[in-house]
Amino acid sequence: MRNLLQEQLLKAGLAKKAKVDAAAREQAKQRQGKAPAAAGVEKVDVRRLQAERAERDRALAAERNARVQAHELRAQVRQIVEAGKVKGDGEIAYGFEDAGAIRRILVDAPQRSLLAKGALVVARLDDGYALLPRAAADKVCARDASMIVLDHGRTDQADASAQDEDPHYAQFKVPDDLVW
Repeated sequence: MRNLLQEQLLKAGLAKKAKVDAAAREQAKQRQGKAPAAAGVEKVDVRRLQAERAERDRALAAERNARVQAHELRAQVRQIVEAGKVKGDGEIAYGFEDAGAIRRILVDAPQRSLLAKGALVVARLDDGYALLPRAAADKVCARDASMIVLDHGRTDQADASAQDEDPHYAQFKVPDDLVW
């Protein structure tokens, strides 16, 4: 495609058609040569933006998957606790500490001795507490250890409490079946 000046020069006979065509081809090459360079910069920006967007999408997907997995674990723990809980309708109030406060659950004498031995465990269930046998407590502990409130069968809990005590009082052990 020729511009207006080239057409006028041809009509006037001041330029030859071959030279005008060569000049037009040269101008086209220059335009095409500059266009890819500008497009290359834009492509780099587009690629960078796509990479950033993909990374952000991956991070959001990972966060969403973590939330879903945590929700599934809580549901599994709740199901295990509800399925394995032991009925605790006794007349003896068994005291234990949870979140810095002393809580009580009603048990009978055999359940109290099983709690002291570590065969039964107290687990958190909604706003209350439930008694669980050792097998169910191990399943709950594998999924979410914070749901277990009282477990006399674990040795790491006894070791931690022994280290916190004053050395003078370490020689006076408190029995597990003490009612307070």
